[in-house]
Amino acid sequence: MSAFLFLLLSSAFASPPDEPAVVAVRLSGELRIDGRLDEPAWALAAPATGLRQREPLEGQPATEQTEVRVLFDARNLYIGILARDSEPERVVAHLLQRDKLLEPGGYDGSHEFAGDDAVAILLDPFRDRRNAFVFATNANGAEFDALITDEAGAFNADWRTVWTVRARRGPEGWSAEMAIPFRSLRYPFRTGEDGWGFNVWRMIRRKNEETLWTAWSRTGGGFHRVSQAGRLDGLTDLPRTRANIEVKPYGLAGLTQASRAGSALDTAGDADIGLDAKWEVRPGVVADATIHPDFAQVEADDEQVNLTRFDLFFPEKREFFLENAGIFDFGWRGFDETPPFLLFFSRRIGIARDDESPIPVRGGVRLSGRAGRQTVGFLDMLTGPGAAQPSANYGVLRVKRDIRQNDYLGAMLVDRRDAAAGNTAGGLDASFWPTASLNVQAFAAHTWTRGPGGDGTAWRVSADYTSDRFGFLAQHLMVGPEADPQAGFVTRTDIRRTDAFARFTVRPSSRGIRRIDFFMEGQHVVRTNGEKQDVGAGPIVNLEMDSGDSVNAFFFQGSTRLDEPFSLAGRVPVPAGDYRVRSWSLSASTSRRRPITLEGEAELMDTYGGRLSTLSASTRLARGSHLSLRMGFSHHRVDLPAGSFTADVSSIRAVYAFSNRLVASGLVQRNSLDGKLVTNLRLNFIHHAGSDLFVVFNEDRHDGVPRRFVASRGLAVKLTYLTRF
Repeated sequence: MSAFLFLLLSSAFASPPDEPAVVAVRLSGELRIDGRLDEPAWALAAPATGLRQREPLEGQPATEQTEVRVLFDARNLYIGILARDSEPERVVAHLLQRDKLLEPGGYDGSHEFAGDDAVAILLDPFRDRRNAFVFATNANGAEFDALITDEAGAFNADWRTVWTVRARRGPEGWSAEMAIPFRSLRYPFRTGEDGWGFNVWRMIRRKNEETLWTAWSRTGGGFHRVSQAGRLDGLTDLPRTRANIEVKPYGLAGLTQASRAGSALDTAGDADIGLDAKWEVRPGVVADATIHPDFAQVEADDEQVNLTRFDLFFPEKREFFLENAGIFDFGWRGFDETPPFLLFFSRRIGIARDDESPIPVRGGVRLSGRAGRQTVGFLDMLTGPGAAQPSANYGVLRVKRDIRQNDYLGAMLVDRRDAAAGNTAGGLDASFWPTASLNVQAFAAHTWTRGPGGDGTAWRVSADYTSDRFGFLAQHLMVGPEADPQAGFVTRTDIRRTDAFARFTVRPSSRGIRRIDFFMEGQHVVRTNGEKQDVGAGPIVNLEMDSGDSVNAFFFQGSTRLDEPFSLAGRVPVPAGDYRVRSWSLSASTSRRRPITLEGEAELMDTYGGRLSTLSASTRLARGSHLSLRMGFSHHRVDLPAGSFTADVSSIRAVYAFSNRLVASGLVQRNSLDGKLVTNLRLNFIHHAGSDLFVVFNEDRHDGVPRRFVASRGLAVKLTYLTRF
């Protein structure tokens, strides 16, 4: 036992192994960004090479060579990528739309490559070994930029900055050139001896081969492990502007129509102006301000059918709240479910809690970034009266202190108050990595509310071990009966919830099978007084082929208790009582490298004395690099002792990318349960770096007699223009 502890502590505190390094070369003269690495300057820069496989053969040299070179001058950081390929005609390149090259996947939402061949670059300018910028592209020159916060596998892909990329295909494979203005990055006054953190991640989609420059190990590795990145040297005498201020005003004009008695529509015109501003207070710390922000360009929420007794969760889509959102994370988002506990949820600002109607946001400020070994965040927003709610102020303060290489201790304070009420929530959290494969997290929070009730506590502790062959996660969450973070999100109060999740992976070497994952999960939920609520367990089997096709089977059995009756989807009453729960599901998906992909799932759940069943299917068609069409359909059937109903949700989403600067998209959704037909059409033209023209049409139709009627309709034209000082 003592020998084991000695090895554990030694691995925790050992110095990192020798890091691979690449040297950036100062550019003299101009560089044409066209995707061709034929300028003499590129030959002067030694490339980062020798990528190794993470999939399918861990640690083996990549089957196709990748060379990445770095140049810089007084304005830009230039990255040249040569992705060699022995079969260049088989390079997969369907995507041209911005920010679609990587997307969330897996049970924890970690980002992974979508359907294309692509290369991603990681930059850690402060060498803090936990936070980084990500830039990625493919053979079409599609743009993807994101932020990594505290080595989280789920990137902040909604962060958007100004940069340029061009790519071309050739007989040797494909190549790309990136020009990233230093003003688009945050970096220290002086580059230290450790340089910048740097890594390269490539996907060869037809082989489903994933290769990295560093952090290729399946055990504790991965592109998001910033602490395992290599080094970028040679960046000296970098530019530093005196002001470093960005100003982006906007102007908006539109028409809205809303139904009134009968079939007539009331029509009203709308014109508005506003301003966003950004100032780098010090290297790595940025202040943002917004005056009268508008979110007309935001895509409509996905239609959902709620077959639970808990609130639905809709993700944040507004740009101002998405940038640096990872700094304000506090709590637990759960396992592919409605988040059990979030101390702060930005959709509480400017969106009504009951019906999701908009509330005017007057303005606000945000301060975020790195100051020494601290990550800091401050947000203050003012909303006006709307949706039967008074004007309110929201304030958030967040601090995280680095401990050792990639651990932290943090604190957060959230406050919401208006003239009649006030609510404050605060807490402490921590994350530790005793080894590269074991992550231990914990938080404790408390809420205070003016008036009766609303003063309660929540806390959680978890341990997550991940290796290629084994995985194990155990967690315990307590949410008190009076816990009420009114600017956050809580699925369920008055619970003590324990979860355990184990995985065993085998990798057969034949029959085209890449891996088989065997999971076992269990859950036990009681009231804080010990009264049983939910208990259950079951296995999961996931089969992944070398082709990228996959099949998943799931079974769960247990019981649940309802202390109070509720109405399922507002249609069928469910009385209080104890119920058995038994659930089966089978899902399958085809590889995303194909121009046509298919996904399907069938789920049956016996509960509440009856049965809930769901059948869902979706398909995606990629026509060349310009057109992407996705269609989805889900059929829900409820048969309970007190009644039954069916609900269908269908959607068509079409995107046509004329170029990476001009994109048209449309989303049409039909929800039979609510009798709604929702249409959202958008045209986005990037007319100048960081500046957009949006044309947006929204329509909401409801079922009626004798025909469907328009409940609301709107057309908006919004123009923004970015100026840098």
